[in-house]
Amino acid sequence: MHQKRLSAPRTYKVPRKVKKWIVKPSPGPHDKDAVPLLVIVRDFLELADTAREARRVIAKGEILVDGVVRKDYKFPVGLFDIISVPKMELNYRIVFDEKGRYVPIEVEDHDRKLYRINNKTIVKGGKVQLNLFDGTNILASNEYKTKDSILLKIPEKEILQHLKFEEGALVMVTGGTHAGEIGRLKSYKVVRGSAPNLVTIEIDGKEYTTIEQYIFVVGSKDDEKPVIDLGV
Repeated sequence: MHQKRLSAPRTYKVPRKVKKWIVKPSPGPHDKDAVPLLVIVRDFLELADTAREARRVIAKGEILVDGVVRKDYKFPVGLFDIISVPKMELNYRIVFDEKGRYVPIEVEDHDRKLYRINNKTIVKGGKVQLNLFDGTNILASNEYKTKDSILLKIPEKEILQHLKFEEGALVMVTGGTHAGEIGRLKSYKVVRGSAPNLVTIEIDGKEYTTIEQYIFVVGSKDDEKPVIDLGV
């Protein structure tokens, strides 16, 4: 299934007027802004010149996403995903550029990925399940809270670090006009009714207010830089 390039999400860093159609991602991880693996291979990493070549590379199992071989050329790829090409010893993390579009950066810490906790549920046996931002679910203790972030070793999904959603935490904006920018969480305001809660952050000495859904904790209040390589 395809979609028109002009109507593709703004996270797609691809020419809009060269061709009319572009591949649409399959249902799966991430949200509607996910990019299909074919576009990552052909347009982002330039490992193929055509869609046919990209599909062939993917079908041969030469591309890993978060340490797992993916052969579906429509597999959805999103923020902080790790794209690996073992044959070429290449590893990339998907991050934002200055315009809020997804771009790959080559990284060495490709064995870890940062996840935001979107929700928690109690499953069979009374165990706590963390529902993460990209659709991943893992079992953990009840010490982790919604909006916190956890650093996982991939593909094992082993928790390496817990980053709390709290004043002073290092955060990244994931939506709106400041998407991709990093700052400090200054305050959090719970809004009554159906309106989203608000977060005030400080970026380069200036304060901005955005909705909580656009905030992703990338470091503790004691960290001077994100706990993963974001190319900044």
